[in-house]
Amino acid sequence: MHAITIPEPGGPEALVWDEVPDPVAGEGEVLVEVVASAVNRADVLQRQGFYNPPPGASPYPGLECSGRIAALGPGVAGWSVGDEVCALLTGGGYAEKVAVPAGQLLPVPEGIDLERAAALPEVTCTVWSNVFMISHLRPGETLLVHGGSSGIGTMAIQLAKAVGAKVAVTAGTEEKLRRCAELGADILVNYREQDFVEEIKKATDGAGADVILDNMGAKYLERNIRSLAVNGRLAIIGMQGGVKGELNIGALLSKRAAISATTLRARPLGEKAAIVSAVREHVWPLIAAGHVRPVVDRALPMSDAPAGHRVVEESGHIGKVLLTTP
Repeated sequence: MHAITIPEPGGPEALVWDEVPDPVAGEGEVLVEVVASAVNRADVLQRQGFYNPPPGASPYPGLECSGRIAALGPGVAGWSVGDEVCALLTGGGYAEKVAVPAGQLLPVPEGIDLERAAALPEVTCTVWSNVFMISHLRPGETLLVHGGSSGIGTMAIQLAKAVGAKVAVTAGTEEKLRRCAELGADILVNYREQDFVEEIKKATDGAGADVILDNMGAKYLERNIRSLAVNGRLAIIGMQGGVKGELNIGALLSKRAAISATTLRARPLGEKAAIVSAVREHVWPLIAAGHVRPVVDRALPMSDAPAGHRVVEESGHIGKVLLTTP
């Protein structure tokens, strides 16, 4: 088969479409013939040499995919060859085939075509696990999403609105904010021109955000704490703004606030399977009902993965950038 390899870390040109050995479905795994994958920030970090796959994982980038089951490994039940699926991966999505633990498979939701289904696993699992399973966003509360026009942001807006929450977003252009508003965002903050701390305070009559979904890390840490409501929850899922920040514990204590920081990739199989199961139970019906949909900016041939990485690195997209197999 062919896959995107990274012979040496570097810029987008480091991604090479090359012939590699076929994967084999092991115990509890299925082999998926990939129709599409998607570009995630973690893939960019892996290409740059900053985010190596966990031991035993595929060396190829790609944390999600959609496709058809080509073979079942020993011990797999409930799935059949030919089933159309999408999957949360530890790696290997930028390829024509990938072996996937059965617990990380999802059926393609009703009303979504197979290619676009590749835009769902990573964002739905990230948002549901962080905003709902960990931070327990409730109806009537306010969620602040940094990077509202990203793949994760566009999904977070829709899921929060579907459960009756109020949504604030930050983004860097008026066009991105407009698209966020179309998805249901109530409070729009252009971070290049406005102070999100002040805007959130004004929009919530001084209360602040109950939950903040943050992809920036250190750069926003202090301002995020100031933006939290009493009993607020800050969920950190990225470090685009650095890894080391100063935390005012007194401010955290005064608000009885909580901070969580998670990634999906390195979690044990059982934890991933539990998240995938929760997504299938809670999110898939919302998609089937038309309340939630994947937002896809563009689809490129997988052999043109370097172009997809350039788009994501330049933040020139809204939603997800897909990579499709020949």
